[in-house]
Amino acid sequence: MRDHDAQPVGGIARRLANILTARGIDPTASPSAAPEPLPALQAAEARIPERYQAAVADHPAITAWVREVARAGRPGPGGAPGIAQGRSLLIVGTTGTGKTHQAYGAVRCLITAGVRLRWKATTAADLYADLRPRPGHDGERELMDMARCPLLIIDDLGAAKSSEWTEEITTRLINRRYNEMLPTLITTNLGMADLRDYIGDRVASRLTEMTDKVILDGPDRRRAIAAERRRLAAAA
Repeated sequence: MRDHDAQPVGGIARRLANILTARGIDPTASPSAAPEPLPALQAAEARIPERYQAAVADHPAITAWVREVARAGRPGPGGAPGIAQGRSLLIVGTTGTGKTHQAYGAVRCLITAGVRLRWKATTAADLYADLRPRPGHDGERELMDMARCPLLIIDDLGAAKSSEWTEEITTRLINRRYNEMLPTLITTNLGMADLRDYIGDRVASRLTEMTDKVILDGPDRRRAIAAERRRLAAAA
């Protein structure tokens, strides 16, 4: 059977074709195969720092974690899975190896996979600053909201100055998420021995059990990008 170009048939089809033509639309054109943007992904990207809005998680251990979390999600409205419980990730590496990029990339991958996702992200320094007691601020309520959030990103754990108070906050937050088995993405520049000294034995023990450790190595990507910019500028 020979294929023919589509031809509108009947009065209704002819009127529809005329309307489309008047609007500058070819009624015989094939529909575009381009996927519609995901509203959930667009909403998430509005909350992701601009530098990481196109982040892609491409480390095998992190993509495996995304698949595991997506499979374990409980069906919700419309049948889409939502995060219930799951393993956490401890992403370790020196400065500039892409830890934050991979963490935000994991969030984008989960949403692209259709996971209904309520999540929060903070740096450790901002976490302590936001929770520090001050008039008119309910730090306890905010701490509990973070502790119960289905997915939490804590970036740069170990970068802020340590004190008894910060250690207590970290212990309470991690212990609550450990007990409820809620996925947490933690990035740090510290090795496990230094991290243990920073957060204490109790939290370090829980992190050892609740997380899969991902080590990122290689040169400082930020320095490499800056050097490439300088090289291109000198060659121009």
